[in-house]
Amino acid sequence: MARFGIIGGSGLCDYPGIDINEVRELETPYGFPSVALRLGHLNQHEVVFLPRHGDQHSIAPHRINYRANIHALQQLGVSHVLAVAAVGGITEQYGPGTLAVPDQIIDYTYGREQSFFSDDFSSDKHIDFTWPYDAGLRQAILTVGDQLNLNLVNHGTYGAVQGPRLETAAEISRMAKDGCHLVGMTGMPEAYLAREAGMAYASLAVVANWAAGITDEALTMAEIHQTLAAGIDNVRAVIAGVIGLR
Repeated sequence: MARFGIIGGSGLCDYPGIDINEVRELETPYGFPSVALRLGHLNQHEVVFLPRHGDQHSIAPHRINYRANIHALQQLGVSHVLAVAAVGGITEQYGPGTLAVPDQIIDYTYGREQSFFSDDFSSDKHIDFTWPYDAGLRQAILTVGDQLNLNLVNHGTYGAVQGPRLETAAEISRMAKDGCHLVGMTGMPEAYLAREAGMAYASLAVVANWAAGITDEALTMAEIHQTLAAGIDNVRAVIAGVIGLR
């Protein structure tokens, strides 16, 4: 029986639809996760909810303890991870308000602990990452999106950047040339650590804004939060549907 972990990003620091019956503080070999984990039920299915930025969105993307977060979910028996991410749109198909299900990653981050095996490495720890997101879980998201008539965008390359600052126009231009469709700050090493932990991992990306330089308008956090708020109900509907399939 699959046990789902839901990792909330910007706009999803809490999850009113989950009937929480336990809040558990866990220490891992890599320290403490972003916040105590919420254990409960969503539509009668067991879930674990973890907001990666903490309760008040107070942890910057480059300061998140990704290893502790994923290890804590593993300790609680999570087998499938649905990761919600707020992103910027780079190409025409990925405008503000779009919900996308990326299938590739380009990692531009630096200085983050990338592996559980950094201090205990051997040749067998080179783990395949050709397709960074789990195909079955991605398909489940897309199937539910179709059922809900949400027109989710299939495919897309997520460019993971360091943050916490937003990007320059030149950086986004470079990323577009590299083949990125989306830009976000938390996709790595989260996705790879889930692979190392043997978890099925997929992302549901909410496009909050056009990336820098795509339009002439300045980015404002007020507009970003407004777009996120409009899309979060659809995100929760998709997550509930996916969990109901299992």
